Amino acid sequence: MPLVLAATPLGDSRDASPRLVAALADADVIAAEDTRRLRALAAALDVTPGGRIVSFYEDVETARLPKLLEALHEGETVLLVTDAGMPSVSDPGYRLVAACVAEDLPVTCLPGPSAVTTALAVSGLPSARFCFEGFAPRKAGEKAKWFASLAGEQRTVVFFESPHRLAATLGEAAEALGERRAAVCRELTKTYEEVRRGTLPELAKWAAEGVRGEITVVLEGAEPATVRVDDLVEEVASRVAAGERLKSAAADVAGVAGVSRKELYDAVLAARRG
Repeated sequence: MPLVLAATPLGDSRDASPRLVAALADADVIAAEDTRRLRALAAALDVTPGGRIVSFYEDVETARLPKLLEALHEGETVLLVTDAGMPSVSDPGYRLVAACVAEDLPVTCLPGPSAVTTALAVSGLPSARFCFEGFAPRKAGEKAKWFASLAGEQRTVVFFESPHRLAATLGEAAEALGERRAAVCRELTKTYEEVRRGTLPELAKWAAEGVRGEITVVLEGAEPATVRVDDLVEEVASRVAAGERLKSAAADVAGVAGVSRKELYDAVLAARRG
């Protein structure tokens, strides 16, 4: 039988799918990030978990793997749930899935709520292309490097942050990225849900007053840089001088800059002719 990854409600138990309710009743083993929260969810859904319940949070993930893999090898169904949202998305689960894949054990998923896609949908920012960055780095130096790496990211960026670090993070983001638009999504699907939209400086000022709850931040991507082919000729020439083939150097530089490979190649040849 398979490992079943099941998305759980972000806050409102009515978001639970009928398949999740059935899985809670039928699974042989339920691996839960927080067993107390699992029992509270089951009570809210009026379902009695049918199998044995084991804790499966970050600090015990590795230690729990052998027994869970053993259960799967013996034909039992293992249901994995976290406190809210999809297992393995900034929550326990990845190690168990990877172990199942390595041992050719079946893995399936009961889709459902996700703070990432929910925040992206309500943010009002472009959603055709996005990236998820997990939790923002805690240390100031690491966070500065992280924002620097996002300066040229053209996709919309989604990340998590704790409420007591939010103001500082948004302030650092404003310093690094300027007037970039963003949305702070707080307590999604819960009683006090709030979506605050604005520029990074505006949101940093708002957050300085104090924010509570689960936080997901959606950050606008960078504007596409305007690059002239002639500005890239010297870079290609330097790589060729270092021993790289002209065609491969031109293709690589053009791909990164988003310009025509042929135009750049022809520009380098023209420069050589003087």
